[in-house]
Amino acid sequence: MRKKIIAVVLVVRKKMYFCTNFTNHSSLYMRQELLLLTLFAALAWICSGCSNREKHYIIGVSQCSEDTWRDKQNDELRMGNYFHNNVELRFAAAYDSDQRQIEQIDSLVACGIDLLIVAPNQVATISPAIDRAYDSGIPVIVFERKTNSRKFTAFMSADNYEMGRQMGEYIAKRLGGSGKVLEVMGLKGSSPAIERHNGFTDAVKHYPQIEVVATLQGDWTEETGYDIVRNWKKAHPDVAVDFVFGMNDRSAIGARQAFLEAGDSRPLYCGIDGLPGKNGGITLVNDSILDASFIYPTNGDRLLQLAVDILEGKPYKKETLMMSAIVTHDNARVLLMQTEETMRQVKNLDRLHEMADSYLKELDTQRMITWMAFGGLVLLIAVLVLLYLYKLGKTTLRRERMVNSLWELKQEELPALNTVSTENDSEGEEAEEEGLAATSVFFARFKDVVEARLENSELSVEDLASAMNLSRVQLYRKVKAVTGASPVELLRTARLKRGYQMLMTTDMSISEVAYKVGFTAPSYFTKCFKDEYGILPGEVRGRNS
Repeated sequence: MRKKIIAVVLVVRKKMYFCTNFTNHSSLYMRQELLLLTLFAALAWICSGCSNREKHYIIGVSQCSEDTWRDKQNDELRMGNYFHNNVELRFAAAYDSDQRQIEQIDSLVACGIDLLIVAPNQVATISPAIDRAYDSGIPVIVFERKTNSRKFTAFMSADNYEMGRQMGEYIAKRLGGSGKVLEVMGLKGSSPAIERHNGFTDAVKHYPQIEVVATLQGDWTEETGYDIVRNWKKAHPDVAVDFVFGMNDRSAIGARQAFLEAGDSRPLYCGIDGLPGKNGGITLVNDSILDASFIYPTNGDRLLQLAVDILEGKPYKKETLMMSAIVTHDNARVLLMQTEETMRQVKNLDRLHEMADSYLKELDTQRMITWMAFGGLVLLIAVLVLLYLYKLGKTTLRRERMVNSLWELKQEELPALNTVSTENDSEGEEAEEEGLAATSVFFARFKDVVEARLENSELSVEDLASAMNLSRVQLYRKVKAVTGASPVELLRTARLKRGYQMLMTTDMSISEVAYKVGFTAPSYFTKCFKDEYGILPGEVRGRNS
């Protein structure tokens, strides 16, 4: 702000200095215009600094589905946004539809987002839409699920293969190395389902007595988990299952419901997600509904920070592997206490943020009122200055025109001035004209005295006052009151006007003209002439020709 004010002051000084170089009648209007322009520029410039505008970013978030895991991640993204007020988040959920997610990604790109966060529904089908966003220059963060393309800016996920492998090891050991296992897959073609299955398979193949009785194709939902297990159970009523591996907690719960309805309470169940809160995987393990789960971190706050780092050009990792851990009866209680405390603190932070938002809104309102009042004051000052300059300029210009007219008139024409008036003149203007007319005789006499002595280079104010039968002080005050200029200034102006006429009407050289009109040196005549008319004396004849 300080730099802006200094800059405005310098501009004003430059403008006013420029204006003082004008001596013709239009200079007054020029001064008014330039000063008014500068005042309004200062007002606009200062008010533009009322808010420190930070670069604004729009981040599109394309989720492949909508569930409790993604709801938690979206909440964390919004919470991370508390620390980045210049970021706007736009969410879209595809509800496990490839076509819907493709359309949503294209729509986000068309709306002008600055970065795309995407959890692809399937490996292959979503890649073209992501590639289009990347090729258009938009940074892309692929989260949690992979595509079959390398066109992305960064990738963040947990190790799905390792989660599947550890679950296979856990199940095999939990069964003592012998038993029958039913696997309920996630969405076909999605990278987590493929990698978890591969990890699980690689683990149990080291246990010959572990039999995977079936691998059922699910889609991550509890309803589908229930339906496919119920149908399989009807088709295989005599197959005894010891453990059900659901590739997420909801699939495991759906499978459990199907077994219980069939009257089979034998199997144990495990899943992956390990969410906190009611009906979350940690609670389900603590309540012995699931035998185990695996924490799949959502890390929405870290995800947003990664996005901001990319947008702001800060260093970042192209691939980030999130930490995860298995949840069993041994640690479920402790994890549940920790997560409950964390969630309690999160709620407190939400309340504090709401209070801060309310305070900041009040502060913004007060700041806006203050700046509006300040702007109104500056505007009022500008208007008053304009009115003053307009009145001053009008009065001065009328005086200059009247004086110029008096200077050009001959003595016998002066009486007509006593009746100068127009129907449109105001009372103040008539009074002023009467005052000027009353001094017309004096001024005409002064004009004659000056013009009769122009050739005298040693002519002084005392000489002029003596010729007028006045003292030097009386002459100065009278001339200054009528014209606004000193006798010396008027003498110089008269000499320059005479010189201009001689240059236009005679063949005398510039030096001859200079001496003829009372200048002691041609160089000084040239300087004064250039200051008065803006051109050199030699250019006068060029224009005339």
